[in-house]
Parts: sequence; structure tokens; C-alpha cells
Amino acid sequence: MQTWVALLRGINVGGRNILPMAKLRSLLESQNCRDVRTYIQSGNVVFRSAAKSRSKLSESLLAAIESEFVFRPGLMLLTAGEFLEAKACSPFSKSVAEPKTLHFFFLESEAKTPDIQSIAELATPTETFQLTGRVFYLHAPDGIGRSKLAANVERKLGVAATARNYATVEKISEMLS
Repeated sequence: MQTWVALLRGINVGGRNILPMAKLRSLLESQNCRDVRTYIQSGNVVFRSAAKSRSKLSESLLAAIESEFVFRPGLMLLTAGEFLEAKACSPFSKSVAEPKTLHFFFLESEAKTPDIQSIAELATPTETFQLTGRVFYLHAPDGIGRSKLAANVERKLGVAATARNYATVEKISEMLS
């Protein structure tokens, strides 16, 4: 069985797309997922599955969520190895002392034509970033609440993404071990 990390996008935000984690765990178990564990209410799930195809597993999970909750969230599905590699490859390892300043944008697929120049123009003097494969890393020591870079990175990369701060990445990594 493969261990997977599911990162759901746009759930339980502002009273919209409500998806209780206990119900999500039960729903995934009904889809033959095993050892399902969630972390906080933003849709971080670790589970095991015998499914061989990422795309079929993703579609199965999304269809089940849509059937039960009447909305279809974004979903980034990574193997445990891919997730741990994303953490290990962070170019901002010194920034982990302030875990809420380091953000991992997990991409649906590799960005084929990212507009890196526009992203650089959006960055404040304190923001640094790097795109590596299917992860866009952003160190934003002043926070991302008002960051123009964070608000526009998905559009500039041309691919769907969901972000997690380092504290969440660390907790999910612990769940994998």
C-alpha cells in the first residue's frame, strides 16, 4: 500500500465549503483508504491506499467529496516520498526558526511557462522565492496576508496550487513517520 498526502484547497474558509474532518476521514475510509489521519481543519490528510493510479485515486476522492458535500475542492495528491522530498529540498532551511514565514505552494503539475520575471516584480524587498518542480517556495518574513506575490503566484505560474506554511509541513511530515 502506498502512503499518500492529500492537500485540499479552499475548504472551511469564511464559512464556505464546509467539510468537517471527522466526516472527511469516514468518507475516505469508505473509498478504501486506510489509516486516515487529518491535521487541522484546512484539509491535510495522510492515508494509505492500494490504488496504483494517482489520477484515478484523485478523481475517486473528489467525486466522493462532491457527492457527499455538494462542492468539489481542489486536491493536490502527493506520495509520502514526494511530500518529504519537497520539505527536504526547501531552499530556505534557515527560515524554519519562524515557521509561519516559510510557505510551500504545492502545484497541481509542473509550471510549463511560469512568469518568473513578473513574480520577481511582485516580491517585496524582504520576500524571496524559488520554484522547484511542483513546489513554489516563498519566504515572506513580513507575512503573506498582504503579499502581492502570494496573492498572484498561482496566476503567474499558470497552474493550480495550494499553500501550506512550514509548521503545517512539519506536522504532516511527523504524521508520515
